Amino acid sequence: MAEFSWENFFENVPEEFSGLFEPNEVPWRILDILKDFIRTNLRPNLPDEIVPGIPLPEPIVLLPGGWMTEGFETLCNDETKGKLQVWIEGEPVQEATLICAGVTFTDYRVQFGKGVLVEPGAMIKGPSMILDNAQVRQAAYIREDCLIGPKAVVGHATEVKHSIFLEDSKAGHFAYIGDSILGNSVNLGAGTKLANLKFAPGSVKIAGPQNEKIDTGRRKIGAILGDFVQTGCNSVTNPGVLLGPHSMVTPNSTVKPGFYPSKTIIR
Repeated sequence: MAEFSWENFFENVPEEFSGLFEPNEVPWRILDILKDFIRTNLRPNLPDEIVPGIPLPEPIVLLPGGWMTEGFETLCNDETKGKLQVWIEGEPVQEATLICAGVTFTDYRVQFGKGVLVEPGAMIKGPSMILDNAQVRQAAYIREDCLIGPKAVVGHATEVKHSIFLEDSKAGHFAYIGDSILGNSVNLGAGTKLANLKFAPGSVKIAGPQNEKIDTGRRKIGAILGDFVQTGCNSVTNPGVLLGPHSMVTPNSTVKPGFYPSKTIIR
């Protein structure tokens, strides 16, 4: 099943995730071992001030030397070009991770990289890893066993469950991502849904290049989106979609289960 090797979907993976991506493996195998991988490699770094289930009363900042609860200011104005930033002694601190007031954690099993922004109203469940310069925007919901890669965006009112975002992948608005992998620089249009549970019993089977049926062995599997895939607003993928790099799903489209080669356009 050479066509289904993850190397045909993703050119690069973050070093922190490399243990998941074994050579010549089918990409749904990555989802099979995701839970154990996270629990083995997670290095939680939330401060003791976190109370599970209670929204943060004040913003907190993570620097290489540890967490700060005071001695910084948060700015969002013309000087910051409309972006929320941490400033200390009048200077921006690019490596600072900012967790805004109103963010809720269910437990301490969350690992943050540098320069992460988590906006008010987000809920994050552990165990999860959120790497350098990622964004978790207002009202986002990150459930257990998620890997959010560098510069990735989990957007407003977006829910992510047991999934992987590779570098610079974005689900900016009103999306659902379940049991899925977003490749590098993937962009999901507003309202995109990557459905992960089929109605009929049994495991999800995928139609291959010669229309052969390939059993994933998984009851739940969403979409595997290769690098630079784009989906239009309000598009939906059925469970078991494998979409090759540089492909496009037009707005309001529904994608049937199966393998789609690179540069496919689905209308």
